[in-house]
Amino acid sequence: MRKLGILIVLTGAVVVVPVALYLMFSGPRMRVQPKIISQQAEMPILPEGIVPVFSELSTVPSPQTAAQLRNPLPDTEHTSQTGRVYYGYYCAFCHGRTGRGDGPVGPSYSPAPTNLALPQVQTLSDGALYRAMLTGIGHEPVLNYVVKPGARWYIVSYVRRLRDEHVGQGSPATTQ
Repeated sequence: MRKLGILIVLTGAVVVVPVALYLMFSGPRMRVQPKIISQQAEMPILPEGIVPVFSELSTVPSPQTAAQLRNPLPDTEHTSQTGRVYYGYYCAFCHGRTGRGDGPVGPSYSPAPTNLALPQVQTLSDGALYRAMLTGIGHEPVLNYVVKPGARWYIVSYVRRLRDEHVGQGSPATTQ
């Protein structure tokens, strides 16, 4: 009876071990899982009578249009402080707390982030500054998709104050 038990265990091991090894090394793994690739997804057909509308999020004004734009927000302390909060969310990591281009990750970029207090930046029209924020150079163009449309003009208002707040301080970042 003992020999029969050993024979059953060995037969089971001969069957189970190869199956286990097969499943461990070549069985179903992540490579056979379904993938969702958004850029290859087929969009559903819109119901009849629906007209697609492009949001401001995907709209960057042309240079000519931007030259004509004016900041619709009033130049108040509240507007500037709200802009400071948004600037901290979206801009300070590269441009620094004071706008000098010396944020924690800014110096690692080439070219370095622009010093936002420079006269070349401060003399831009509101619309040109708005457009530059969305289209910049280097790593910045993604901001068109990152900065919420409701925050953009507040940031422009705050950047305008950087000139006044930091007059006379040194500038570690170069111009662009």
